[in-house]
Amino acid sequence: MNNLPKKTMYTLGAVIFLVSLFLMLYYGKETFYMENQTASSQQIYDYHFALITEEVGNEYWRLIENGAKEEAGKHNVYLEYVGPRKSDKEEKLHTIDRMISSKVDGIITQGIPGEAFKELVHKAVERGIDVITVDTDVPDSDRQVYVGTDNYQAGFLAGKALLNDTSGVVNVGIVTGSLDALNQQERIAGFKDALQMADRVRLVDIEESNITEIGAAQAAYSLLKDHPDINALFGTSALDGVGIVQGIEEIHLPEHPYIVGFDILPQTVELIEQGKIDATITQFPMEMGRLSVRYMIDLQQEKVIPTLQNTETSIIRNQDIKNGEVITKGDQS
Repeated sequence: MNNLPKKTMYTLGAVIFLVSLFLMLYYGKETFYMENQTASSQQIYDYHFALITEEVGNEYWRLIENGAKEEAGKHNVYLEYVGPRKSDKEEKLHTIDRMISSKVDGIITQGIPGEAFKELVHKAVERGIDVITVDTDVPDSDRQVYVGTDNYQAGFLAGKALLNDTSGVVNVGIVTGSLDALNQQERIAGFKDALQMADRVRLVDIEESNITEIGAAQAAYSLLKDHPDINALFGTSALDGVGIVQGIEEIHLPEHPYIVGFDILPQTVELIEQGKIDATITQFPMEMGRLSVRYMIDLQQEKVIPTLQNTETSIIRNQDIKNGEVITKGDQS
């Protein structure tokens, strides 16, 4: 390089500088263009709502999410779906508080028992954030609307189904997602009241599943081990029916007990077709999701809405299913 004439060295240096300058300008222009293109393609939404799930990945709550997203897409609403990986009361409360701090326009959430939830709802409403409870209500909070099942009536319907489908002495065990959850408490209360219509039926014991399939299997196994006279089981949350069947299969009973579950997840529907679950309460979680977004938009527009918006429930049995699909709305009486 030192042997090259100075003129050649200057020329090479100038060429390298010009090439570098050209590349810098070109790629800078492309980057600027891409940034502008991204910014210009960002959608401006009319509203930002937060849907706070009981737990991310829960099949039942995914149906609520799907309905909510479907409705949000029709009305230019940005819907944020957030919540704990596994059901955790403190994490759900923290998520609600975080959404309040984020200044969302509305919060759609499962009602949570306790004063902490009521205080957060009051805080949200004070800051101009509307709150709708879905699936589970806390009626003595400041929430504006509840969208979901009348859980007491759903439990009562399950009890009536058991009475209609059985004869003779029936000893019942209940598997429930959580004894602390308001919706589970209401379902159990309705179920108990229905059982009082017949002296031949007796509630023996209740076990928690912690809202998991494995937990439901263990709960059913424990109930049947501790109370061999149990010949009917009621599962009050979505995964309980499936778990109950697993628990029964582990214990190898001489006679299959009567089982009434909750919700129509694909596994539950399949087990009804196979005769392993006798009946299930069907809710309409997608409708809950759709309606919760629709009513939240109404609240943004200061429309007057009845505070209770109960969605349908019914009993689904084998005759209501064909090839894995529910073909009728079932028995609503």
